[in-house]
Amino acid sequence: MIFEISSSIFNSILPQRILNLNLNLTNHLNASSADHHFVLSNFNPSSSFFANFFIGSLSLVWLVVLVHVLDQLLLPKNPTAPPLVFHFFPVIGSALAYGLDPYGFLESCRRKYGNVFTFVLLKKKMTVALGPAGNSLVLNGKLSEVNAEEAYTALTTPVFGTEVVYDCPNALLMQQKKFIKSGLSVDNFRKYVPMIVKETSNYLDDHVFLDPASGKVIKDVFMVSSEITILTAAATLQGREVREALNKSFARLYHDLDGGFTPLNFVFPNLPLPSYRRRDQAQTAMSQFYLNIIKKRRQENRMGDEGDMLDALQGQAYKDGSPLSDKAIAHIMIALLMAGQHTSAATGAWLLCHLADNPDIVADLRSEQVQVFGTPGQTDSEQELQPLDFDRLQTPLLNACIKETLRLHPPIHSIMRKVKSPITVPQTLASVNENTPYVIPTSHYVLAAPGVSQIDSTIWDSPHEFRPTRWFTKQGSSLTEDQGDMVDYGFGNISSGTNSPFLPFGAGRHRCIGEQFAYLQLASVVATIIRRCDLKLVSEKGMPKSDYTTMLVCPKKPRDVKFINRSIQQKS
Repeated sequence: MIFEISSSIFNSILPQRILNLNLNLTNHLNASSADHHFVLSNFNPSSSFFANFFIGSLSLVWLVVLVHVLDQLLLPKNPTAPPLVFHFFPVIGSALAYGLDPYGFLESCRRKYGNVFTFVLLKKKMTVALGPAGNSLVLNGKLSEVNAEEAYTALTTPVFGTEVVYDCPNALLMQQKKFIKSGLSVDNFRKYVPMIVKETSNYLDDHVFLDPASGKVIKDVFMVSSEITILTAAATLQGREVREALNKSFARLYHDLDGGFTPLNFVFPNLPLPSYRRRDQAQTAMSQFYLNIIKKRRQENRMGDEGDMLDALQGQAYKDGSPLSDKAIAHIMIALLMAGQHTSAATGAWLLCHLADNPDIVADLRSEQVQVFGTPGQTDSEQELQPLDFDRLQTPLLNACIKETLRLHPPIHSIMRKVKSPITVPQTLASVNENTPYVIPTSHYVLAAPGVSQIDSTIWDSPHEFRPTRWFTKQGSSLTEDQGDMVDYGFGNISSGTNSPFLPFGAGRHRCIGEQFAYLQLASVVATIIRRCDLKLVSEKGMPKSDYTTMLVCPKKPRDVKFINRSIQQKS
């Protein structure tokens, strides 16, 4: 989702290290006195200092843990503060449980504490608000109460660049989103569909079915989705100069910049490591790359002729009359590339996995293609179907498959805001008692997890099943992200999403403005693939598990899918 980052940034670097620490401490705690005597007997006099130092350090750690536990159990607490999730280790808090399985952790806490509670995550106090009302509290919070910039700028600014997204006042960000939205026009979308189809088909020819005689190829589905996503985004939104450079130096710059967009960079923004230096060098070089494109287009009088986002951003000005600088344009282009790439790639991978696991749904999708793009009596052979186009692209079942994938696998599982002024929690959401509301202090962050509502069994029938047809029912059609009042935050009217349990693109002022392009891109790619390929999961265990240790939630390995060339199968 453009301009929204996940709290999963913590997940990939914490679990294993904390687990190792926990296991080591547990082993020492459970060791018998005889075991300790045996260990110490192996130290010679010259190493006695180290033995004493080790024992002293271990004792100090457990003393700190004991004091911390007693503090939680015995000392009086702020009567209006949300309940604190019990944890043993100060600073680390509940990072291990949250990092390994965020949805499981949040649901477990919900059963014990209710919809509002606080847990410690690397010294930060995160107050969670669950359910549609909780999502609204966080995502539709007033600017005077919550702030996204302070939550995310340490991660995004070194990658995206200065003057944009979370490195500028929120009022300017809202205007930047309006500038971007002007490039996401229907006229441009009409041009993009055949471009995406072409890129996807070429990718299948050049990178999947390398050997024309080979009809079956096993590929890492996330790798396939990632590569198709960046190729199609480059050819459309980014422009032909970027697409041409993907096969050259730009690919290396993207790789180095992407290496700085990780959980480690969020937790430790300025480590003296080679990956950080490569990130900074790549950011400077990529900015210059876009600046050179802008300069060359001006010299050649080609401004406004390309139909890409660079064209849309040229000539834009803020409300006070100041122009959008070339540097800001370059940095917005980088933000679009990086933020959109990960979310679309993850969603595409999950969708292909589900289709590979449900051949009956693929058959129905092909029948739908014949119904919309064919004539009576035709087969679903790609050669006999009319080309995809914008007006007919988002067929009902295909669109439902995309929505169902986003329901089950929202790329962002947690969304954070820094609390700027005390927040009184509505008593309809949670409270100390009927007379005393919870108050979230300014020392906390607030966290929403829309994905929890999207698999809530009190809202959805069989919530963990991939069932696209649920969106054709009365219940499904009523549970959309367009519920709530229409609000203009500065980039056009959008639904606040206040009452919806389905918010894969967020809500409020930071709702993703690339939603329509995401649906168009996914529909074009998937329709092209199912026209040309049969899909089959390779693992006998079925659908892959969710990998919460990456920046965004993607399928965990093994995630191989067998791509079967239908044209060869039909000939044989």
